[in-house]
Amino acid sequence: MTNDQRQPGELRLRSEQEPDSRLTIHESRFPFEIVFLIKIKSMNRFNILLLIASFSYLSIAKAQPVNIKPPVAERIPYTIHGTYGDRVDEYYWMKDRENKKVIDHLNAENEYTQKMMEHTNGLQQRIFTELQGRIKEDESSVPYKKGDYYYYSRYVKGGEYPIICRKKNNLSAQEEIIIDGNDLIKGHNFLSFDYAISPDQTKACIIMDVHGRNFYTIKIKDLNTGSWLKDEIEDTRGGCEWTNDNSAIVYAVPDKVTLRTFQVKHHVLGQKQSQDKLLLQEDDETLDLYVYKSRSDAYIFANAERTDASIVKYTDANNPGEFKEIAPLEQNVLYSVDHTEGNFFFIKTNYEAKNYKLCTSAIGNNSKKEWKDVIPNKPKVFLSSVQFFKTFMLAEETENGLTKLRIIRQGAKDEYISFDEAAYYAASGYNPEFKSETFRYVYSSLITPFSTYEYNITTKEKTLLKQEEIPSGYKKALYSTERIMVPARDGKMIPVAIAYRSDMYQKNGTAPGFIYGYGAYGYSNEDYFDSDVLSLLDRGFVYINTHIRGGQEMGGEWYDDGKMMNKKNTFNDFVDCSLWMIKNNYVANDKLFANGGSAGGLLMGAITNMNPELYRGIIADVPFVDAITTMEDETIPLTTFEWLEWGNPKIKEQYDYMMSYSPYDNVVAKNYPHILVTTGLNDSQVQYFEPAKWVAKLRYLKTDNNLLLFKINMDAGHGGQSGRYESLKETAFMYVFMLDILGIKN
Repeated sequence: MTNDQRQPGELRLRSEQEPDSRLTIHESRFPFEIVFLIKIKSMNRFNILLLIASFSYLSIAKAQPVNIKPPVAERIPYTIHGTYGDRVDEYYWMKDRENKKVIDHLNAENEYTQKMMEHTNGLQQRIFTELQGRIKEDESSVPYKKGDYYYYSRYVKGGEYPIICRKKNNLSAQEEIIIDGNDLIKGHNFLSFDYAISPDQTKACIIMDVHGRNFYTIKIKDLNTGSWLKDEIEDTRGGCEWTNDNSAIVYAVPDKVTLRTFQVKHHVLGQKQSQDKLLLQEDDETLDLYVYKSRSDAYIFANAERTDASIVKYTDANNPGEFKEIAPLEQNVLYSVDHTEGNFFFIKTNYEAKNYKLCTSAIGNNSKKEWKDVIPNKPKVFLSSVQFFKTFMLAEETENGLTKLRIIRQGAKDEYISFDEAAYYAASGYNPEFKSETFRYVYSSLITPFSTYEYNITTKEKTLLKQEEIPSGYKKALYSTERIMVPARDGKMIPVAIAYRSDMYQKNGTAPGFIYGYGAYGYSNEDYFDSDVLSLLDRGFVYINTHIRGGQEMGGEWYDDGKMMNKKNTFNDFVDCSLWMIKNNYVANDKLFANGGSAGGLLMGAITNMNPELYRGIIADVPFVDAITTMEDETIPLTTFEWLEWGNPKIKEQYDYMMSYSPYDNVVAKNYPHILVTTGLNDSQVQYFEPAKWVAKLRYLKTDNNLLLFKINMDAGHGGQSGRYESLKETAFMYVFMLDILGIKN
């Protein structure tokens, strides 16, 4: 579930997003190209890419030190009266975060975890220093030009948060600091922030959350004087959009109980928040709203969506008022909209197009039947996104699980940007200038650091603007990456990317392995570089990144094949990939560790019940493990509009299917592998009590002596600890936890 940064002129759909990971740090998808723009969609894949990355290469611990007893949660039977009978939940009491007994129990779990890992403190510090050494402390982003200014972000040595800056007319001009994240964090333990510049570039909205609960406060800064306006708008979500006369902003409002974003309001500078005008209210409880501005700046769009369907409305960005519908809500039809110039909208949709297509529609027309194809649907090519320019379009397409960037110009043959590695990540970058003849894109792989390129469509020249630096040193030649197609039990071929250190690795069935999976919401699990994982490769690990069903790497059907009544395909695919890696001697049969977060945490819970014998350890981050109870309770945040992802427990067939795999409901008395579970007390997407209950039930029923640790961040939400160094401490802890199991001391 995630707060998103949708690039202007870039059509992305809800089917690509991860609704159970509304993560917090609003950076761009690339570590040195931090954009902090407010083209926000409340659920987008790129924040989860960055934030799950901090959780995705985790670890497990060794045998328990003697005489340290784990906390035992009290069992208090509570009867849940469900549609299809009563269920008794003995840990339901953990749901009350205001109950001192709950907080005491969570603190006891943290204390137990700390004691169990105390003997590894030295190695944790060593690994942390290693991870930190790969981060350039005074990193800065590639500047981009918008209007009269060049905008960029930079870090200072020791700084946890970026400083957002600009220079007027040229890069040699005096620097202006828009906002310093290191100042915003003062007095708080958590920070997520973003910003939005007014059209005349004299003001900035600063949008910040200091609790991790995804409720943001908007403040407004005068960039000419450096002073703050009196305006303060509380409890918002999804950023904001300026009106074109610079006098007001349009923003989205979440329900305080369910967290569903359901209103769009208009705030005039100088007025009190209580005077803000309600422009739109979405009463359909299965839909979640976000607002964004068109590429042309002429319109503000409100997109209301759920897993299977969306509806988009628009209003004049010069004078916002009534929102007009573009096309009515229709089951199994998703669409997103943009405008560049002229009397038509661009529409990207799966309407009669399983892999999506790009259409145009006359402004004022609300009939899908009259949409005209611009980029038709292709049976084997998935259309991920489109960015619009004056003379061309840049399409991001996926074929056979690999991304291609396609340049489309009227009257000219299409061009493709080629990539050489077997497995890689490529994506269009941030390109704010509509009339530009150049565009930026980003390339990376499991062993290639993030690289920002600029491509000139006239000269065909490709220029490397910047590549992620590894200050402590990195020799790419030492590492190798492969792409493998693994057969699933039903004959489907699953793309898998692996990386290892060539001079340390032998494919003889002795290497430790780390296998990562997600498989939900149509989110494609990209093969991008993470310098943290080098600490595993340098210790002989094979890193395995799976592209299991439930994602969209292999097209729209790949997603459909891994949700609702097909959800078990996701779990089976992951297990089959694990078995294949063992049987083909890529990893040792007693050294494989598995990891997933959020919806990927559900995957971890499911495979823990299904095939615990396959894994030496399981690491489940902010895991969604109590599927039935959560999906039955419409007051729990983010429930109703996910029924078409997981199922609606009020429908018997769906209830029975969900019950057959729900991790919490299927814990039984048997041996389990070593397990590490993480959560955040303020998590508004997967509430802390889901993993808390799961851990308590596992502790009570499991018959082994393997380690079960539960690590709760008491100051953070779904994305974990904020700050680029503090999060590394969590990663170091998890890596050492795994190394300790294997007896690796260095």
